[in-house]
Amino acid sequence: MPVLPGAEPYRHEGGEVGVLLCHGFTGSPQSLRPWAEYLAERGLTVSLPLLPGHGTRWEDLRVTGWQDWYAEVDRELRALSERCARVFVAGLSMGGALALRLAAKHGDAIDGVMVVNPANKVHGLAAYALPVARHLVPTTKGIASDIAKEGAAELGYDRVPLHAAHSLRRFFRLLDGELPQVTQPLLVLRSPEDHVVPPADPARILGRVSSLDVTEVLLEHSYHVATLDHDADRIFEESYAFVARLAPSVGKEGTAQGG
Repeated sequence: MPVLPGAEPYRHEGGEVGVLLCHGFTGSPQSLRPWAEYLAERGLTVSLPLLPGHGTRWEDLRVTGWQDWYAEVDRELRALSERCARVFVAGLSMGGALALRLAAKHGDAIDGVMVVNPANKVHGLAAYALPVARHLVPTTKGIASDIAKEGAAELGYDRVPLHAAHSLRRFFRLLDGELPQVTQPLLVLRSPEDHVVPPADPARILGRVSSLDVTEVLLEHSYHVATLDHDADRIFEESYAFVARLAPSVGKEGTAQGG
Protein backbone atom coordinates (compact mmCIF):
# COMPACT_ATOMS: atom_id res chain seq x y z
CA MET A 1 0.00 0.00 0.00
CA PRO A 2 1.28 3.50 -0.80
CA VAL A 3 2.10 5.73 2.14
CA LEU A 4 -0.43 8.48 2.79
CA PRO A 5 0.77 11.95 1.72
CA GLY A 6 2.38 13.55 4.78
CA ALA A 7 3.01 10.25 6.57
CA GLU A 8 6.42 9.66 5.04
CA PRO A 9 9.47 9.05 7.25
CA TYR A 10 11.84 11.97 7.73
CA ARG A 11 15.61 12.00 8.04
CA HIS A 12 18.17 14.79 8.22
CA GLU A 13 21.94 14.47 8.20
CA GLY A 14 23.31 17.00 10.67
CA GLY A 15 26.11 16.98 13.19
CA GLU A 16 27.47 14.50 15.72
CA VAL A 17 24.41 14.69 17.99
CA GLY A 18 21.44 12.63 16.83
CA VAL A 19 17.80 12.34 17.87
CA LEU A 20 15.48 9.43 17.10
CA LEU A 21 11.78 10.37 17.17
CA CYS A 22 9.06 7.71 17.54
CA HIS A 23 5.43 8.38 16.57
CA GLY A 24 2.36 6.98 18.27
CA PHE A 25 -0.05 4.06 17.81
CA THR A 26 -2.23 4.44 14.67
CA GLY A 27 -0.44 7.74 13.94
CA SER A 28 2.41 8.63 11.60
CA PRO A 29 5.57 10.76 11.35
CA GLN A 30 3.29 13.71 10.46
CA SER A 31 2.53 14.23 14.16
CA LEU A 32 6.24 14.75 14.93
CA ARG A 33 7.41 16.32 11.66
CA PRO A 34 7.48 19.92 12.99
CA TRP A 35 9.52 18.75 15.99
CA ALA A 36 11.93 16.86 13.74
CA GLU A 37 12.36 19.86 11.44
CA TYR A 38 12.94 22.20 14.40
CA LEU A 39 15.80 20.01 15.63
CA ALA A 40 17.19 19.57 12.13
CA GLU A 41 17.25 23.34 11.58
CA ARG A 42 19.51 23.57 14.64
CA GLY A 43 22.06 21.20 13.20
CA LEU A 44 21.09 17.91 14.79
CA THR A 45 20.98 14.63 12.91
CA VAL A 46 17.36 13.48 13.04
CA SER A 47 15.61 10.21 12.30
CA LEU A 48 11.80 9.92 12.28
CA PRO A 49 10.81 6.49 10.91
CA LEU A 50 7.39 5.26 9.82
CA LEU A 51 6.42 2.29 11.99
CA PRO A 52 5.26 -0.91 10.23
CA GLY A 53 1.52 -1.02 9.56
CA HIS A 54 1.17 2.75 9.97
CA GLY A 55 0.69 5.56 7.49
CA THR A 56 -1.28 3.52 4.95
CA ARG A 57 -4.61 1.92 6.04
CA TRP A 58 -5.73 0.30 9.28
CA GLU A 59 -5.89 -3.15 7.67
CA ASP A 60 -2.10 -3.05 7.40
CA LEU A 61 -1.74 -2.34 11.11
CA ARG A 62 -3.93 -5.32 11.94
CA VAL A 63 -1.25 -7.79 10.82
CA THR A 64 1.60 -6.17 12.77
CA GLY A 65 2.51 -6.21 16.45
CA TRP A 66 4.73 -4.53 19.00
CA GLN A 67 7.74 -6.61 17.97
CA ASP A 68 7.52 -5.09 14.48
CA TRP A 69 7.24 -1.52 15.78
CA TYR A 70 10.06 -1.93 18.27
CA ALA A 71 12.32 -3.64 15.73
CA GLU A 72 11.96 -0.62 13.43
CA VAL A 73 13.03 1.95 16.04
CA ASP A 74 15.79 -0.37 17.30
CA ARG A 75 17.18 -0.60 13.78
CA GLU A 76 16.99 3.19 13.36
CA LEU A 77 18.77 3.69 16.68
CA ARG A 78 21.63 1.41 15.68
CA ALA A 79 22.04 3.25 12.37
CA LEU A 80 21.96 6.61 14.14
CA SER A 81 24.54 5.44 16.68
CA GLU A 82 26.94 4.58 13.86
CA ARG A 83 26.79 8.17 12.57
CA CYS A 84 26.57 10.14 15.81
CA ALA A 85 28.72 10.48 18.93
CA ARG A 86 25.74 11.33 21.14
CA VAL A 87 22.23 9.94 20.68
CA PHE A 88 18.88 10.86 22.22
CA VAL A 89 15.53 9.09 21.86
CA ALA A 90 12.13 10.73 21.96
CA GLY A 91 8.50 9.88 21.32
CA LEU A 92 4.83 10.70 21.58
CA SER A 93 2.35 8.38 23.34
CA MET A 94 3.25 4.79 22.33
CA GLY A 95 6.31 6.32 20.72
CA GLY A 96 7.34 7.46 24.18
CA ALA A 97 6.99 3.88 25.40
CA LEU A 98 9.15 2.68 22.51
CA ALA A 99 11.78 5.30 23.37
CA LEU A 100 11.76 4.16 27.01
CA ARG A 101 12.32 0.53 26.00
CA LEU A 102 15.23 1.58 23.80
CA ALA A 103 16.69 3.36 26.82
CA ALA A 104 16.15 0.30 29.03
CA LYS A 105 17.82 -2.00 26.51
CA HIS A 106 20.67 0.14 25.16
CA GLY A 107 21.90 1.77 28.37
CA ASP A 108 24.92 4.03 27.92
CA ALA A 109 24.47 4.10 24.15
CA ILE A 110 21.63 6.58 24.76
CA ASP A 111 22.38 9.96 26.34
CA GLY A 112 18.85 11.06 27.20
CA VAL A 113 15.14 10.38 26.75
CA MET A 114 12.36 12.86 25.87
CA VAL A 115 8.74 11.76 25.98
CA VAL A 116 5.47 13.59 25.31
CA ASN A 117 2.33 12.16 26.97
CA PRO A 118 3.91 8.71 27.21
CA ALA A 119 1.53 5.76 27.39
CA ASN A 120 1.92 2.94 29.90
CA LYS A 121 -1.34 0.99 29.77
CA VAL A 122 -4.41 0.19 27.68
CA HIS A 123 -7.18 1.45 29.94
CA GLY A 124 -10.80 0.53 30.61
CA LEU A 125 -12.75 -2.68 30.86
CA ALA A 126 -12.32 -3.16 27.13
CA ALA A 127 -8.62 -3.85 27.69
CA TYR A 128 -9.44 -7.02 29.60
CA ALA A 129 -11.76 -8.16 26.81
CA LEU A 130 -9.15 -7.75 24.08
CA PRO A 131 -7.87 -11.35 24.07
CA VAL A 132 -11.36 -12.57 23.11
CA ALA A 133 -12.90 -9.48 21.50
CA ARG A 134 -10.17 -9.22 18.86
CA HIS A 135 -11.42 -12.49 17.37
CA LEU A 136 -15.01 -11.23 17.23
CA VAL A 137 -14.75 -7.52 16.39
CA PRO A 138 -12.06 -6.30 13.98
CA THR A 139 -11.86 -2.65 15.05
CA THR A 140 -12.98 0.06 17.41
CA LYS A 141 -13.15 3.82 16.92
CA GLY A 142 -9.95 5.73 16.34
CA ILE A 143 -7.95 7.81 18.82
CA ALA A 144 -6.29 10.28 16.45
CA SER A 145 -6.44 14.10 16.57
CA ASP A 146 -6.95 14.74 20.29
CA ILE A 147 -5.83 18.35 19.80
CA ALA A 148 -7.09 21.56 21.42
CA LYS A 149 -5.83 23.87 18.68
CA GLU A 150 -8.53 24.72 16.18
CA GLY A 151 -7.75 23.62 12.65
CA ALA A 152 -4.91 21.26 13.63
CA ALA A 153 -5.28 17.59 12.72
CA GLU A 154 -3.27 14.42 13.16
CA LEU A 155 -2.81 12.10 10.21
CA GLY A 156 -3.90 8.82 11.80
CA TYR A 157 -6.35 5.98 11.36
CA ASP A 158 -10.04 6.44 12.13
CA ARG A 159 -10.21 2.80 13.30
CA VAL A 160 -8.11 0.84 15.79
CA PRO A 161 -7.56 -2.84 14.87
CA LEU A 162 -8.09 -4.89 18.02
CA HIS A 163 -5.38 -7.41 17.14
CA ALA A 164 -2.85 -4.56 17.17
CA ALA A 165 -4.36 -3.08 20.36
CA HIS A 166 -3.96 -6.47 22.06
CA SER A 167 -0.30 -6.55 21.05
CA LEU A 168 0.11 -2.98 22.35
CA ARG A 169 -1.33 -4.03 25.71
CA ARG A 170 1.19 -6.87 25.93
CA PHE A 171 4.01 -4.45 25.08
CA PHE A 172 2.99 -2.01 27.82
CA ARG A 173 2.97 -4.81 30.39
CA LEU A 174 6.42 -5.95 29.28
CA LEU A 175 7.82 -2.42 29.36
CA ASP A 176 6.42 -1.74 32.81
CA GLY A 177 8.72 -4.43 34.18
CA GLU A 178 11.70 -2.95 32.33
CA LEU A 179 11.25 0.69 33.38
CA PRO A 180 13.64 0.38 36.37
CA GLN A 181 16.40 -0.25 33.80
CA VAL A 182 15.94 3.30 32.47
CA THR A 183 18.73 5.35 34.06
CA GLN A 184 19.32 8.12 31.50
CA PRO A 185 18.35 11.77 32.01
CA LEU A 186 14.61 12.02 31.32
CA LEU A 187 12.41 14.86 30.08
CA VAL A 188 8.67 14.23 30.46
CA LEU A 189 6.31 16.70 28.81
CA ARG A 190 2.67 16.02 29.61
CA SER A 191 -0.77 17.53 29.11
CA PRO A 192 -2.94 17.66 32.25
CA GLU A 193 -5.96 17.43 29.93
CA ASP A 194 -5.37 14.40 27.73
CA HIS A 195 -8.28 12.34 26.40
CA VAL A 196 -6.12 9.40 25.25
CA VAL A 197 -3.48 8.90 27.96
CA PRO A 198 -4.55 9.65 31.56
CA PRO A 199 -2.18 11.34 34.07
CA ALA A 200 -1.70 7.96 35.75
CA ASP A 201 0.48 6.79 32.85
CA PRO A 202 3.29 9.38 32.99
CA ALA A 203 3.02 9.29 36.80
CA ARG A 204 3.57 5.53 36.75
CA ILE A 205 6.55 5.93 34.43
CA LEU A 206 8.12 8.60 36.63
CA GLY A 207 7.65 6.35 39.64
CA ARG A 208 9.22 3.30 38.00
CA VAL A 209 12.32 4.60 36.19
CA SER A 210 15.71 4.79 37.89
CA SER A 211 16.71 8.09 36.27
CA LEU A 212 18.11 10.63 38.73
CA ASP A 213 18.08 13.57 36.29
CA VAL A 214 14.34 14.05 35.67
CA THR A 215 12.51 17.11 34.36
CA GLU A 216 8.72 17.29 34.12
CA VAL A 217 7.01 20.00 32.06
CA LEU A 218 3.25 20.60 32.06
CA LEU A 219 1.62 21.45 28.73
CA GLU A 220 -1.33 23.41 30.06
CA HIS A 221 -2.86 24.41 26.73
CA SER A 222 -2.69 21.13 24.80
CA TYR A 223 -4.41 17.76 24.59
CA HIS A 224 -2.78 14.43 23.72
CA VAL A 225 -1.10 15.27 20.40
CA ALA A 226 0.72 18.19 21.98
CA THR A 227 3.37 18.24 19.24
CA LEU A 228 0.72 19.71 16.91
CA ASP A 229 -1.04 21.75 19.60
CA HIS A 230 -0.70 25.12 21.35
CA ASP A 231 2.36 23.99 23.33
CA ALA A 232 4.30 22.63 20.36
CA ASP A 233 6.91 25.41 20.49
CA ARG A 234 7.40 24.76 24.19
CA ILE A 235 8.09 21.09 23.46
CA PHE A 236 10.58 21.95 20.74
CA GLU A 237 12.42 24.53 22.87
CA GLU A 238 12.51 22.41 26.03
CA SER A 239 13.77 19.36 24.15
CA TYR A 240 16.51 21.31 22.37
CA ALA A 241 17.61 22.86 25.67
CA PHE A 242 17.65 19.37 27.23
CA VAL A 243 19.86 18.03 24.44
CA ALA A 244 22.15 21.07 24.53
CA ARG A 245 22.62 20.73 28.30
CA LEU A 246 23.64 17.09 28.02
CA ALA A 247 25.60 17.40 24.78
CA PRO A 248 27.31 20.81 25.01
CA SER A 249 28.79 20.45 21.52
CA VAL A 250 25.34 21.17 20.04
CA GLY A 251 25.37 24.46 18.19
CA LYS A 252 29.15 24.80 18.30
CA GLU A 253 30.71 25.59 14.96
CA GLY A 254 31.95 22.53 13.13
CA THR A 255 30.24 19.95 15.35
CA ALA A 256 26.52 20.32 14.78
CA GLN A 257 26.09 22.11 11.51
CA GLY A 258 23.39 20.94 9.15
CA GLY A 259 24.41 18.89 6.17
